[in-house]
Amino acid sequence: MLTEKQKIFFEKLKELYGKEVLPSFETIASEFGFKHKNSVWQYFNKLKEENLIQEQNNRFYINRELFGAVLFTSSVKAGFASVADDYIEKRVSLDESFEIDNPSTFLFTVSGDSMIDLGIFEGDKVIVKKTAAVKNGDIVVAFIDGGYTLKTYRNKQGKVWLEPANKNYPNLYPKEQLVIFGIAQGIVRKL
Repeated sequence: MLTEKQKIFFEKLKELYGKEVLPSFETIASEFGFKHKNSVWQYFNKLKEENLIQEQNNRFYINRELFGAVLFTSSVKAGFASVADDYIEKRVSLDESFEIDNPSTFLFTVSGDSMIDLGIFEGDKVIVKKTAAVKNGDIVVAFIDGGYTLKTYRNKQGKVWLEPANKNYPNLYPKEQLVIFGIAQGIVRKL
């Protein structure tokens, strides 16, 4: 069990360095205001003992399982209220779930209401995996005739178009150019 000082040290370490390789004891001692690197070493020993940091090839990392939001095993009903069990399943990271830190993954802010019937609203952030390989029914970010759009990719007997999810908008048929940027993997919405 950590003392209050150890908890504060760990939270500051997590805030400053995140998932990066932790710097030398000397650097941490200097940045945290310690007179000696031995103080950092003592903190690290306790954090290793509690499995909060890990050592690999003489380099230290904060345990990756400690990042992300907490996922509860019980669900939240959108209908009538029910008793919720407070069982934590694990921590979930959007970085890992959607490979956001992958160079081929991008976030776009949705503008407009052409995809509302699929639950994609203006201001949502759509997570897009860059690829040109798509199949019928994928939600894609595409460049069509001079502009980017988010729509459902449709292909029927070689005829290709982009379909909105709002009856107030027409299907988009490419006149000159259609290039698929990537496939939507998920959305993030602030309430």
